[in-house]
Amino acid sequence: MERNSTTGGGLMKRNNVNRVLLNDFLGADYADYTDYSVDTNTLNVTFLRQKNPCHPCHLRMKDLFITTLFLLCFFPLHAQDPIPSCPLISKVTANCDTLRSYSQRTDTVAVPQIAFPSGFQQLGENELTDSLGILNPFWEKLRLLHAGFSTDTIRIVHIGDSHIRGRILPRTTGTLLTETFGAISYTDMGINGAFCTTFTRPDRISDIAALHPDLVILSFGTNESHNRRYNTLLHYRQMDELVRMLRDSLPNVPLLMTTPPGSYDSFRKSRRRRTYSINPRTAIAVETMRRFADDNGLAVWDMYEAVGGRQRACLNWQEAKLMRPDHVHYLPEGYVLQGELFYQALLKAYNDYVGY
Repeated sequence: MERNSTTGGGLMKRNNVNRVLLNDFLGADYADYTDYSVDTNTLNVTFLRQKNPCHPCHLRMKDLFITTLFLLCFFPLHAQDPIPSCPLISKVTANCDTLRSYSQRTDTVAVPQIAFPSGFQQLGENELTDSLGILNPFWEKLRLLHAGFSTDTIRIVHIGDSHIRGRILPRTTGTLLTETFGAISYTDMGINGAFCTTFTRPDRISDIAALHPDLVILSFGTNESHNRRYNTLLHYRQMDELVRMLRDSLPNVPLLMTTPPGSYDSFRKSRRRRTYSINPRTAIAVETMRRFADDNGLAVWDMYEAVGGRQRACLNWQEAKLMRPDHVHYLPEGYVLQGELFYQALLKAYNDYVGY
């Protein structure tokens, strides 16, 4: 039993305040009670002295109010269930949709579907291979351009053989990239009959470097594989020489290699008639190119595999009537399709970067 007369500054002050609150709350009926006690176990209130006793029914009716008042005044309130403690920031942010991740997802671009001719079968995956993230600096520049954080022109230089010299393939890809991202400069430098060693001349390396590219694309392999004495070691060394010279002049520029689309060997059975058969060395050259790229940190777009590989690449082009009569080069529609495929593969890789 605790009396309100208990000495001690804190408790006395609190009881005096509570007395005022009690009298104000109960009104005149209880104004004459001069002392009371509180049972802290049951919260019952007992009035000890009374000048003018009030009606007993008033006591019963207001007991509940008295008890409630002292509960509020003497004891802290708690919710029915304890309020949970604040979780650790690391746990909250582990699956949090941060501003950065939201921004990245909005930076993705729509990837168009490719309408293949009906004769195309057994297609492979149309994608870039870049396990080391060689192209990440290039993707970041594209992202900043697409998001409006940069107005700098992004420069792409595409070197290669007659497939590039015809300009339809690179200009198709370049036009589509410009429509999507804006300030893109896409320069093609193709030479008819070129091997990769054709560009190992210092003046040609200087011409490439003078364009200040953000990305250099290398498209060779057709002419290397048409040599009936094709040698994988020689091809590997020739690619190494070109890449070394490019990196000496452009040390921070990523390199992307593309494989050839496929071609036929030709044989003359008579003066007036030629026969054609699928060039078996193309698949070997493609394998060598992929191995070189993996060994030396280049990204790869394997067009040969994307359009059917060893089994169907040449047949797909030929049956769709997209090859020229020489069975090496392509009709404009064929090069447009190749340019669209390259564009699609680039967009997929870009989206993979910004969505990571």
